[in-house]
Amino acid sequence: MMKTTLQVAKPTLDRLAKHKRFERESYDEVLNFILDEYEQEPLSAEEVLEIQQGLDDIKNGKMRRIEDVAKDLGIKL
Repeated sequence: MMKTTLQVAKPTLDRLAKHKRFERESYDEVLNFILDEYEQEPLSAEEVLEIQQGLDDIKNGKMRRIEDVAKDLGIKL
């Protein structure tokens, strides 16, 4: 394996350290795990439209409190 040095800010290093699943896990393993979990597929046009509609609803005050939704669905919070 070829080794290289990456410069990262201290807060970034701290964040990476929090993602370690076990004490001796290398940062290479941490980064590969994160990159494997990252979904690289771009959003579809339909997904972008749904997100935009949701943002428009929020801007126009068309939203409900979570307590009201839970009550309607019979869910106890």
